[in-house]
Amino acid sequence: MATKTKSSKKAPAKATQADMLRFYREMLLIRRFEEKAGQLYGMGKIAGFCHLYIGQEAVVTGMQACLKEGDQIITGYRDHGHMLACGMDPGGVMAELTGRIGGLSKGKGGSMHMFSKEKNFFGGHGIVGAQVPIGTGLGFANKYRGTDNVSVAYFGDGASNQGQVYESFNMASLWDLPVIYVIENNMYAMGTSVERHASETELYKRGISFEIEGEEVDGMDVLAVREAGERAVKYARSGKGPYILEMKTYRYRGHSMSDPAKYRKREEVDDVRSHHDPIDGLKGQILEQGHATEDELKKIDNEIKAIVKHAADFSLESPEPEPSELWTDVLKDAEVA
Repeated sequence: MATKTKSSKKAPAKATQADMLRFYREMLLIRRFEEKAGQLYGMGKIAGFCHLYIGQEAVVTGMQACLKEGDQIITGYRDHGHMLACGMDPGGVMAELTGRIGGLSKGKGGSMHMFSKEKNFFGGHGIVGAQVPIGTGLGFANKYRGTDNVSVAYFGDGASNQGQVYESFNMASLWDLPVIYVIENNMYAMGTSVERHASETELYKRGISFEIEGEEVDGMDVLAVREAGERAVKYARSGKGPYILEMKTYRYRGHSMSDPAKYRKREEVDDVRSHHDPIDGLKGQILEQGHATEDELKKIDNEIKAIVKHAADFSLESPEPEPSELWTDVLKDAEVA
């Protein structure tokens, strides 16, 4: 089976004015939220692990634009951006990071473990690659129930080497499950470059032996992501089975807040920020095509900053959970026939 042509060779994707401004707003919300989360972590208001999504905003924003109500998404521990893209309340997300009762998991999940049944967000998961078989199971449920819903399982280049990923590929292909596997290849896994940890660095090819279609996408271009995402969603929704999208992206911060990222040069990060930033790139297109002025985009930025400030204030004003919360949401009562 031949994999699809790399999307980087295709003509630039296009979008309407409304789409571009919506994507700009959504990516900016993720960026400003994560910047504030980083500040709160530095102030000691967020404890434990905290993995920021800064630089990767185009991936989840573009993919979310391809989905309909009833579709599910699941991801790993770098999950704040995914939750915001699903429309989850920024205040609830931030309060979860600070471990407060107003958090979406009542302050008990923290940065890596948030869920929303309402938004069909099946969680961030702390175990590397653990979300992939669960996402495959969601696809199985969709097919078993006879719906046309698809599930989207996000994971990184490091997780792409986990054995459970390939067990999932095999099952999804064997049963033609409607699953889209999105590999967010930010080049460094936990701290080792993809060239050093992967024998096959073109990760979209990982499905070839399972006869799974795949393609490489410019994950720093939200319009290219949406275009590729629409192909993948159409393919999976039509009953043809799973699809792999390798999003070539980049994280500006370390693997987590405790990672100084000394394994790469500052010049490399600065070059990506200067020439390939997903938000600046879209902003340039918006201005060039006359969809908005600098002042109008500045107004959007100020509105986003106000939303994030409110979320941060809410997260610090919300009380900590009572000790009794340790015993809630653990077991489900069920009647035994």
